[in-house]
Amino acid sequence: MADLGDLYEILGVSRTATADEIKRAYRKLARELHPDTNPDPAAEEEFKRISVAYEVLSDPEQRARYDTYGDPRMGAGQGGSVFDTNGGLGDLFDVFFSQMGGNQNRHRGPIPGADIETSVRLDLVEAAFGAAKEVSLRLPVTCPECSGSGAETGTTPEMCVDCQGAGEIRRVRQSLLGQMVTASPCQRCHGMGQVIASPCSACRGDGRVTDQRTLTVEIPSGVESGTTLRLTDRGAAGPRGGPPGSLYVHLEVAPDPRFERQGDDLHTMVHVSVAQAAIGTALEVETLEEPTSVGIAPGTQSGTVTRLKGQGVPHLRGRGRGDLYVHVQVDTPLELTDREVELLGELAAIRGEHLEPPEEHHGILSKIRSAFH
Repeated sequence: MADLGDLYEILGVSRTATADEIKRAYRKLARELHPDTNPDPAAEEEFKRISVAYEVLSDPEQRARYDTYGDPRMGAGQGGSVFDTNGGLGDLFDVFFSQMGGNQNRHRGPIPGADIETSVRLDLVEAAFGAAKEVSLRLPVTCPECSGSGAETGTTPEMCVDCQGAGEIRRVRQSLLGQMVTASPCQRCHGMGQVIASPCSACRGDGRVTDQRTLTVEIPSGVESGTTLRLTDRGAAGPRGGPPGSLYVHLEVAPDPRFERQGDDLHTMVHVSVAQAAIGTALEVETLEEPTSVGIAPGTQSGTVTRLKGQGVPHLRGRGRGDLYVHVQVDTPLELTDREVELLGELAAIRGEHLEPPEEHHGILSKIRSAFH
């Protein structure tokens, strides 16, 4: 492996970063530097560097070897000092690593397309019961002129004469351990195994053109803000017939003025008057579906909570739903008519309750007293 510098610095993470932190850092940089979105040649080279850094640091075994030896290929063999008489240590370690499975993911053939991200805003009912939402994206799609081959109409890609369609060049070298074989991507076809003599005029041999597409995203029931849906094969098309990447849909659920959501449970508040709370009544309460009647028992106090089982949000994974909790708030009247003051005064007298309004409200006391004359 060529000396790229500190792999942690390349990704902008600390040496104690978790696997999730490394993944997030790589995805952020990849979106900025990927050749599909950034045509700058310097960005392409930087994209290669972060890709190598992520490949090493995302693999626990390679990362452990890198942390210990400074090279993920060190420590993968039997130990001891090994020298390559022709290509140096780097080529020999490439051989060891390849034989132990380290290069099993070497890409051959068409390159997959990039992953695409978008966001969708939902209301609470859509999040609870699911919805079909349309998203409009501008992204690379398969070229309609050449059907993704990259070759002009009437022509076809030709097998690379350098690698004979393998996409890589193998070299035999002599080392202290005998004859060793190394493999590297073919420089002529860039690892695709094919070359295009007559590129398609519409896509210039890339096999893709950029177009506006509208996709329908099926939102499952029970999602919440922060949920991300991954739709495979709905991302950018790969160059020259490569498979498309994935589409990541980030969901945001708008606040609902009627409810507060806590997990799959919902909370709502109803207001009742002093008389309703004292005598009892039945109120109509909003739910995610049809309104339902809730009984207010005589003597209900502020803060009383009634649970409506199964009236919350459906569970995202599994059957059933959360509950709806109805919180009761007893409202004290702010303004009273003379007659209302008299009636409340009579009630207080019957209950033996002492009334002594503050001085600035002595007019109310006189109205109360007049009710008994």
